[in-house]
Amino acid sequence: MDTVIVDARSGRHDMLTAAVRYQESAVEVENLKVCYGEKVAVASLDLRVAAGEVVALLGRNGAGKTSTVETLEGYRRPTQGRVRVLGLDPSKRSEHRALATKIGVMLQKGGVYPGMGAREALRLFGSFYDNPMDVDELVEDLELTGVSKTPWRRLSGGEQQRVSLALALVGRPAVAFLDEPTAGVDPRGRLVIRDKVASLRRDGAAVLVTTHELDEADRIADRIAIMDRGRLVALGSPSELVSRSPRSGQIHFNAPAGIDTSSLAFHISADVQETAPGAYTVSAGRDTGPKNSGDLVGALTTWLAAQGLPLGSLRVGASLEDVFLDVTGGSGEREVGR
Repeated sequence: MDTVIVDARSGRHDMLTAAVRYQESAVEVENLKVCYGEKVAVASLDLRVAAGEVVALLGRNGAGKTSTVETLEGYRRPTQGRVRVLGLDPSKRSEHRALATKIGVMLQKGGVYPGMGAREALRLFGSFYDNPMDVDELVEDLELTGVSKTPWRRLSGGEQQRVSLALALVGRPAVAFLDEPTAGVDPRGRLVIRDKVASLRRDGAAVLVTTHELDEADRIADRIAIMDRGRLVALGSPSELVSRSPRSGQIHFNAPAGIDTSSLAFHISADVQETAPGAYTVSAGRDTGPKNSGDLVGALTTWLAAQGLPLGSLRVGASLEDVFLDVTGGSGEREVGR
């Protein structure tokens, strides 16, 4: 296999060359099953994350995301199946010990002594690794300089998230597990975190992000894996998932509530439904044949202008939220596993 070994002083891990990174699975899950007594949290899961790839793991509460990630991190033993991280079995004590210095784990909450400041915590965590990142550089990159000495308990939720991310990165992980990295983070903080995730990708790290924020997953992930009832129900790039949706040919727009949808449908030769007050969905009728979305948009805007009606937002095609709701069976929450 074509590999390149980089001097440790350069601050980069041994990694595959760009030509073969995506052929190498840094994280491998095969037929994973996790049970708590008779309760099945993960029923049968196959998933791979390549070096230099960001995968977002989505799912409703109880879908099995937490159980999956905890197994990969070595905190839980699989009931059945094969799990490997960087070729090591995290469930084996000797291999987990070797793996611990090669992975970074970002918890959604906690993990820091309440009276400890960010810089102090980073120096402590960095001492656990042979080649940690420069603490001052990491503090600056995550825009924590102004609060680097502020006790954890006095930081805002967004600042705590950025500190948690910094703690996960200080050891230069080859694999990073990030739990809800942008939860409670302001728009500026989100940009900072996205940039850091992109930097991990560029450096050849494999990144597995668990999140409920679909828009964030769409922005940062190369591929999205959606779990439901302990099983993988969708996998692909955001554009692939959206293009495969049965709603991909629909048009969604906002206009004043109660417009004459029958007249509009006749004018554009397509079905029109008011799905909520002022929210409308257009799709080609079965008896009208396929239509170009551009033609439909043109006919739609022409009709609205003729009626003197303002057009609000307009979106062509399905969204990631549409895909998520389709493959998980709606919006209701079901506690099945973790």
